[in-house]
Amino acid sequence: MRNFKAIFKKQLKDTIANPAVLMNFIIFPLVALMMNAFASPDFYGVPDDMREMLEAGMPNMAIMMAAMFAGMAIIPSVTGFIAEDIERKSLRFLNMAGLKPAPYLLGVGSVTFFLSIFTSVAFGFISGMGGGDFWILVASLLSGVAASIMLGATIGMLCKNQQAATGLSMPVAMVLGFGPLLATFNQNIARILHPIYTQQLNVIADYIQYGGGDAPLWQSFAIIWANVAVLGILFAIVYVKKGLRG
Repeated sequence: MRNFKAIFKKQLKDTIANPAVLMNFIIFPLVALMMNAFASPDFYGVPDDMREMLEAGMPNMAIMMAAMFAGMAIIPSVTGFIAEDIERKSLRFLNMAGLKPAPYLLGVGSVTFFLSIFTSVAFGFISGMGGGDFWILVASLLSGVAASIMLGATIGMLCKNQQAATGLSMPVAMVLGFGPLLATFNQNIARILHPIYTQQLNVIADYIQYGGGDAPLWQSFAIIWANVAVLGILFAIVYVKKGLRG
C-alpha cells in the first residue's frame, strides 16, 4: 500500500505537469458536444415532420467519440508515462527495490482511470442517455479504459524512451480506435476484430443506440474484461523480464 501511494502521488504530479495529457480528457468530450450540435436537426432548421426520421437514422456522435476516447486517447498517455520512467532509470531502481508489477501498474494507471471517470460521466450526459443506458455507457467506457491502461503499460515497458513510445503506441491506438468504425461497414473486419475490446465497445454503443444486438450485453463486457486480464498478465511478464534493464 505504501508503494502504491508513492507511485500514485508521483504519477499525479507528472500528469498535472503535462497539459497535453490532461487535454485528452477534455478535448474528446468537447468535440463530441460540437459534433452532436452540428448533427442535430435543430442546427439545420429541419421541419418537425422530418425530425423523427432523421434522428432515427443519425448515429449519436457522442457515443462514437466516447468509444474512440476509451480505445485511443489512453494508450499513448500511459505508454509515455512508463517510457519516461524507463528513460530516467526510475523503473530500474524501483524494480531493484523489490516493487512488484501490481502496485506499480495500479499507481500509474489509477490516476488515468480516476480522470477517466469524470470524462466518461461527461460523455454520458452529452450523449443524452438516461436511466440504465447512461450507466451501461459509463461502465463500458471505464472497462475500455482499463484495457487501454493495461495495453499502454505493456507497450511502454517495451520502449526505451518517450520518442519510441510515441512511435509505437500511436499506430496501435489508431488501429484500435478506427478499426471498429471500418468494421461497421465490413463484416469481415468485424469478425476479425470481434475478440478485441475496442470492437466490443462499438458493439455496446450500437446496443445503446439501437436497443439491442445479435449477442447479449454481458458477452461484450466479458470479452473486454478478458482483454484486461490477458493484458495484465502480459504486463507482469514484461515487467519482470525488462524491469531491471529499464
